[in-house]
Amino acid sequence: MTDLGNDSASSRQVNHRAAPASAAIFGASGGIGDALVRRLEQLGTTQIYAGSRSGEGYQSSNVTPFRFDLEDEASIRNAADMMRDAPPEWVVVASGVLTLDDGTGPERSYRRLDPDVMAKVFSINAIGPAVIAKHMLGLMPRTRPFTFAAMSARVGSIGDNGLGGWHSYRASKAALNMLLKNFAIEMGRTHEQGVVAGLHPGTVDTALSEPFQKGLPEGQLTDAMQAADNLIAVLASLTPEQSGQVFDFAGKVIEP
Repeated sequence: MTDLGNDSASSRQVNHRAAPASAAIFGASGGIGDALVRRLEQLGTTQIYAGSRSGEGYQSSNVTPFRFDLEDEASIRNAADMMRDAPPEWVVVASGVLTLDDGTGPERSYRRLDPDVMAKVFSINAIGPAVIAKHMLGLMPRTRPFTFAAMSARVGSIGDNGLGGWHSYRASKAALNMLLKNFAIEMGRTHEQGVVAGLHPGTVDTALSEPFQKGLPEGQLTDAMQAADNLIAVLASLTPEQSGQVFDFAGKVIEP
């Protein structure tokens, strides 16, 4: 994941107490998603559902791979049905797009806006995670804690926007943040122990951020496993009172 003007990720401690018994990672073939799967297993999570478009990825007796496509609701519904009898304690949507497969990157000017590009970015960054929430939140029992989180970005903050540009990416993440807030309010009425949150991982050394790594200040780029440690520590610290907010890799709230 990449962002504008973020600080470098500091080292955060995680331990076995931070690990849920079960977790589902949507986007497990990406840099952050793969690192989350591997680190959660190392920390003692014994049931990890790992979703990707191919349905392939890291192999382990504790990992159950599944196929899903952010733009195919039936595939998301099927994935949720597979977990219905044993809903995961954590659901993390680690998928997202900054540069499209054809090389189209974030727009630096309104003059570069393309409706088709905008629709694609919104479909992957906002609508897809919302559809995952639609099918996964309904599995969560009312009598125990759970956490649903999706990768957001600091640039999705309207109040923090001092540079402009990156229109589709910024707007799609702002939309995602609003959706997460809505879900948190709705779930809070019936699931008092639940948490719904957005996560900003910082600028992580993955394929998503690779085109934008040149010229980054020293220390601003975080490797994927360190990013996973940061995010797991944040997830483990969240309480129901914090539901609906977006947090950075250090656990600090990002303003709307």
